[in-house]
Amino acid sequence: MPRRRLKRQLNLLQVLMLGTAGTIAAEIFVLTGHAAGIVGPAAVLAILLAGLLSYSVALNYCELATSYPETGGALTYVREAFGTNLLSFLVGSMDCLSSTFYSALSAVGFAYSLQVFIPSLPIVPTAIAVTLFFTGLNILGVTTVGNTQIVLGGILLLFIGIYILAGLFLPQGFRWEVFTAGNGIFIHHGLIANLSKLLMTIALIYNAYVGFEVIADDAEEIANPQRNIPLGILISLTLITFVYALVALVTLGTVPWQQLAGSETALTDAVRHFLPRWGVPMMALAGLIATLTSVNTAMLSATREAFTMSRDGAWPRFLSRLGRFHTPYLTILFIGAIVCFVTAIGLVDFLSYISSSGYLFVLFWASLAMVRLRKLHPDLKRPFKVPFYPLTSYLAAATCFLIVVFTHWRALLFGAGVLVTCSVFYYAYRPVARLVATRTRNLEQAKDRILIPVANPRTAQSLVHLATMLAQASEDTSICVLTVITGSSRLPPELAQRLMKRLRPHQQALLRYIADEAQEKNIPLYTKLRLASDIPEGILGEVRDNVKLVLMGWPGPLDARNLARNPVKIVLQRARAHVAVLRDRGLTNVRSILVPVGGGPHSRLAIRLAYEIAAEENAQLTALHCFCETCEVEELEDRMLLLREIIEDELGDMPPFMTARLAHAPGVLAGILQETKEQAYDLIVVGASDEWLDPDKLFGVIDDRIAEEAPCSVLLVRRYEPAVISWIRRRTK
Repeated sequence: MPRRRLKRQLNLLQVLMLGTAGTIAAEIFVLTGHAAGIVGPAAVLAILLAGLLSYSVALNYCELATSYPETGGALTYVREAFGTNLLSFLVGSMDCLSSTFYSALSAVGFAYSLQVFIPSLPIVPTAIAVTLFFTGLNILGVTTVGNTQIVLGGILLLFIGIYILAGLFLPQGFRWEVFTAGNGIFIHHGLIANLSKLLMTIALIYNAYVGFEVIADDAEEIANPQRNIPLGILISLTLITFVYALVALVTLGTVPWQQLAGSETALTDAVRHFLPRWGVPMMALAGLIATLTSVNTAMLSATREAFTMSRDGAWPRFLSRLGRFHTPYLTILFIGAIVCFVTAIGLVDFLSYISSSGYLFVLFWASLAMVRLRKLHPDLKRPFKVPFYPLTSYLAAATCFLIVVFTHWRALLFGAGVLVTCSVFYYAYRPVARLVATRTRNLEQAKDRILIPVANPRTAQSLVHLATMLAQASEDTSICVLTVITGSSRLPPELAQRLMKRLRPHQQALLRYIADEAQEKNIPLYTKLRLASDIPEGILGEVRDNVKLVLMGWPGPLDARNLARNPVKIVLQRARAHVAVLRDRGLTNVRSILVPVGGGPHSRLAIRLAYEIAAEENAQLTALHCFCETCEVEELEDRMLLLREIIEDELGDMPPFMTARLAHAPGVLAGILQETKEQAYDLIVVGASDEWLDPDKLFGVIDDRIAEEAPCSVLLVRRYEPAVISWIRRRTK
């Protein structure tokens, strides 16, 4: 089955800013001093070499992302090369977690940077506020994210450009004698010592180059991917390499490296010399913006990777649902919540190790994936082909291995711990999910009664007819026809018993009247009397754990003034079980069923019940999704995929007797009623809207009007949800 896809909206400028400004993070402001402390002026050489080594990864990503222009990045390539297994799960999970934790790191970095301007600012609330802001931006759409990146990235590049130009050409800026400090470029004795320190420095700064990966992660939302992806990746990396090298050159040529060694404020220390008045606040603001661009791109990467994991079934499927802005809003909320949680509990420093080691793990396997894909699919269309293949692939993998050798042991240890944890989750998730599904199914089967509260024998007959269809779809399901005797709850026990005995003949007569069909189909059917102060209390008192469905008749004219006191409405609002109400217009032979699908939990129950009736009656079932907006072809395809996805999530597969259809109409009600005019249906099964909680409506405005105006029988259904889950779902919606 085709999968739902994200919409291609990002243009080349947005892609360039995501790759460039998203990569130029706080590292350049912090690592320059640390690099100088290790290799002195040769830090510039280390930066250039790290950039050149990154080209091997970048070229691989150009080929892979244009061959598979889907969201997910490395996960997609490893899955295609090595299959859907533990390795692809680990790569996808590490990629997502690395981006998520890097987003948290950047959010906290923003808060610390802002303290330069507002010293009393609290760190954690500020970081959480920034995270929530970018979470909202991501929900609004990737175009909003891209435009925000253009604005922030433009300002960032302007400030860094001023720093470079002013540092190179103003009198107090770069000087060669300061850069070499009288000792040359290399500060260690011997080739081996200098080479070792150089490699150590490359390992330190290498992760500062991998921001271009966001372009591959979000390939599914890039317009004209065959052109814009390679241009975006290669131009971004080139700009980053030159910017990093020139910034380091200006910094170390303005202040001797001995004074900057180990400093985390090397750039502001240098800018005081050639821009003494406004240089420091300018660079502080540049550092502030750099953290924001990193939050923006890291969150975009993390959400798209999580979306892919969910869409592939490796993570819970509900995370891949798309919202009104065509974004995976549940994934975005999930990632945003994790970032806020990590920020709040203060694990940012700890998780920085996982972020760095995770990226290396992902880049290593993505590089090897290309070698395998070339062998598995030699004829695959590749809009961009890596030059000097397979040198680039092996060079990229060797570079990652080299960086690992010189990476801090804590990063490797923490990364290994995350891999072990993810592996345990991978092997435990499916058995646990199956166990939970089995337990849930057993609980559903334990609810072995369909409860039919009635007062009128004729109403009882149509309800039993419908209940018999539903009971046949489940094993060991019985039908209980309940009669509530009101006003007798305060009688003495002797009088109550006497009243029950006198009414039993009436119950037996009712049973004989309605029992023929159930007996013919071997469905257990019995009647029951219950004494209560009023009808709703009697029904609710009978709704115990073993009632799977309360099936009731239509309450009569829907008078808003009296509806809140109607027994059907009271049971609908208070019953801790699924509730269905039948508006009967001669329900005898069911040959055609219509189920409008909106996507909510009540709509999904409607799909389930309609399917069970259609399966037992050999009826044709039509799932109809109505929409009001004018849609392009791509949007129509996506709506159809979503409709099929909802059906398959509920039923496991699309039944052969079921048809999925879309209908454009001025409104949902108009679309459904128009469908009933164009085609004859025997039954419409409709899920409640959230308005069923409104005391002035039965199931909702649209549902109630369908029941009133449809030419056939209508079954309205409300799925039971615990109050807390229902409240959370409505607030989220």
